[in-house]
Amino acid sequence: MPWLRNLIRLSTAFAKQSPSPPLRRGVEAMLRSNPAMFTQSLRHFGTDAVNRRPGLEPTKGDEKPRVVVLGTGWAGCRLIKDIDTKIYDIICVSPRNHMVFTPLLASTCVGTLEFRSVAEPIGRIQPAISREPGSYFFLANCTGVDFENHQINCQTFSEGVDAIDHWNFKIAYDKLVIASGAQASTFGIEGAKKHATFLREVHHAQEIRRKLLLNLMLSDVPGVSDEEKRRLLHCVVVGGGPTGVEFSGELSDFIQRDVHQRYAHVKDYIHVTLVEANEILSSFDDRLRTYAIKQLTKSGVRLVRGIVKDVQPDKIILSDDTTIPYGVLVWSTGVGPSPFVQSLEIPKSPGGRIGIDEWLRVPSVQDVFAIGDCSGFLESTGRPVLPALAQVAERQGKYLAQLLNHVGKAGGGHANAAKDADFGNPFVYRHLGSMATLGRYKALVDLRQSKEAKGLSMAGFVSWFIWRSAYLTRVISWRNRFYVAINWFTTLIFGRDISRI
Repeated sequence: MPWLRNLIRLSTAFAKQSPSPPLRRGVEAMLRSNPAMFTQSLRHFGTDAVNRRPGLEPTKGDEKPRVVVLGTGWAGCRLIKDIDTKIYDIICVSPRNHMVFTPLLASTCVGTLEFRSVAEPIGRIQPAISREPGSYFFLANCTGVDFENHQINCQTFSEGVDAIDHWNFKIAYDKLVIASGAQASTFGIEGAKKHATFLREVHHAQEIRRKLLLNLMLSDVPGVSDEEKRRLLHCVVVGGGPTGVEFSGELSDFIQRDVHQRYAHVKDYIHVTLVEANEILSSFDDRLRTYAIKQLTKSGVRLVRGIVKDVQPDKIILSDDTTIPYGVLVWSTGVGPSPFVQSLEIPKSPGGRIGIDEWLRVPSVQDVFAIGDCSGFLESTGRPVLPALAQVAERQGKYLAQLLNHVGKAGGGHANAAKDADFGNPFVYRHLGSMATLGRYKALVDLRQSKEAKGLSMAGFVSWFIWRSAYLTRVISWRNRFYVAINWFTTLIFGRDISRI
């Protein structure tokens, strides 16, 4: 039995430490008299053991230097994947133990893809974290950084009905990479965080799917008024960027192909509204934007231009006092700096991101780097702040891994050992283009490096095929590529699954 094996291991561990007879007798007496107190004591012993675990104290000269990575987004995971584990030990700290392939996240909300198809475990991205003695993953949040002493403060993360008490621990680092991402921006609008769903994590997609299917089933119940049916089945998307447009396209395709067949009694009540303050897909070519508006309107998406000023439990209110009732509200209006980033007492770039130089270093402190959505070039560099895109974060993660590998091979991996190191060429970002799906086998592909530059831009079925092919090859593991391909094939043949689980 597991508890018996654990007790034997514990007894063996105490025996190896050769405790004195009085101590052993005291432990035995506590076990007999108060097992609960003994268990609680072991819990505290375990916490102390974690804090004193070898390798979490500052590394010694004969040990591999330690890179601590905060975050498991595009930037952090690409860095973790490419870092040379023969040179460094890796410590990853994040409140999630997987990477989310965000371009395909909208497809999971309506059953086109399964949720696990877009989640890649950290242990598969970098196997050293699971098997190397000095590399670990900690399910925790970083609560603060002691830059002077090369140390971070962490707190364990748990949520839900089985959430356990949090405890704190510290990790010393030789190189610190902050890749903690950003949070959804609500622009201070009242009620947005409380009532809207942000499509950024797998659990967000699960929540949207549960709400959508629940409202479909509730609206079919006898006695529900027509007005209430229209509200329950009204899906409102705020934000006309790629995420908002792709979700609207996927949802409209789901309604046309699946809901109309399987919920015939309410098919005339369900509809989608996309609210945008300016132009949808503003970074795309004007011709592609016009095509997107035409296709979305044709598929039943109502486009509304306006600014949301208030969000209530069952409706949103625009700046012109227009009221839009909703059953499901998805918020996709961009990102801003997280409270953790705001709390760091280091120079910030325009917009409140962590300020970095051309080599992605935080110049005001030693051995600290920042990549991804949480970082931005300082004004002194003369470079613009890069957009919060997956391809920007991934390119930064790849560049920084190469830089750290170069520094490590040159002997500058340990703390304060790279002050005079040659970091090589600075980071240069070249935009590879943008893509967005509109549903109904239509998509946009814009391969220009900027909105003003010349280049290939196209729309339609061929673009949809390119979109799917490109993202299928970008999925990190062959395991998930197989999952995605099978999900697409079964959806094409049998339709989407509408089970509410």
